Amino acid sequence: MEFVVIDVETANADLSSICQVGIANFQQGHLIAGWTSLVNPEDEFDPLNVSIHGIGENEVADAPNWPQLYPEVAARLESQIVVCHTPFDRVAVARACERYGIMNCVCTWLDSAKVVRRAWPQFAKSGYGLSSVASYFEIQYTAHDALEDARCAGEIMIRAISDTGLGVDQWLKRVMQPIGSQSDHAFKRDGNPDGELYNEVAVFTGALSIPRREAAEVAAAAGCRIEDGVTKDTTLLIVGDQDLRRLHGFEKSSKHRKAELLIAKGQPIRILGESDFRTVVMGRH
Repeated sequence: MEFVVIDVETANADLSSICQVGIANFQQGHLIAGWTSLVNPEDEFDPLNVSIHGIGENEVADAPNWPQLYPEVAARLESQIVVCHTPFDRVAVARACERYGIMNCVCTWLDSAKVVRRAWPQFAKSGYGLSSVASYFEIQYTAHDALEDARCAGEIMIRAISDTGLGVDQWLKRVMQPIGSQSDHAFKRDGNPDGELYNEVAVFTGALSIPRREAAEVAAAAGCRIEDGVTKDTTLLIVGDQDLRRLHGFEKSSKHRKAELLIAKGQPIRILGESDFRTVVMGRH
């Protein structure tokens, strides 16, 4: 759950023309620090770019150029898992370093757009841009401000982790696999017909105390059919204890909210905290 997010704005179509950079630090599901700076790109400003982010020559006249600013950037990225939404920010950093003959720092990049496309089926083929996903999850932010964009991408990353049960390290591997691969259904199970909860259809959400795969095995042994998402067939939503009311400092997960909407429409879904569910299916535990 520890990573940093970077976003940049550019003066023109050349990705090396960085005019603003923002970096947000996340730990244990929370934003703990944010840093931003204007950058003098030593390049022309395209009116189209200025109309998008509002940064022009006057705003950066006294700002440091990339070689002056990069030591600060590198110190924040070095040896970290660095998230960016789509590859453009990663490439922009590399291009700016190349332009000035600067050695780029060593870090591990993770594209949150790839995460979004694999975490939620509705974004698999389209609509996975930052503004679209933020609107869906009701994340308020000011678009085309580097720090705000970085913060928003980080919040989306936290939601993906919580909704899927895959940690950052696991997502580094998952984004290398095809969309819609077997990994997307890794937790589906048929229920044990002899189990006391046979015919219950269970879905997990939030951070559990045990691996999601292990939790699925326990629930299936008790008779539950395990599904990935909340549908009209869902009868149980098992929520990580720390997420039962709020999800890592944010609103409830999309699964949790969808279950509540279905309950309001009359669907008999029971929402249980993980501890209560473990007591039901494992007795002494």
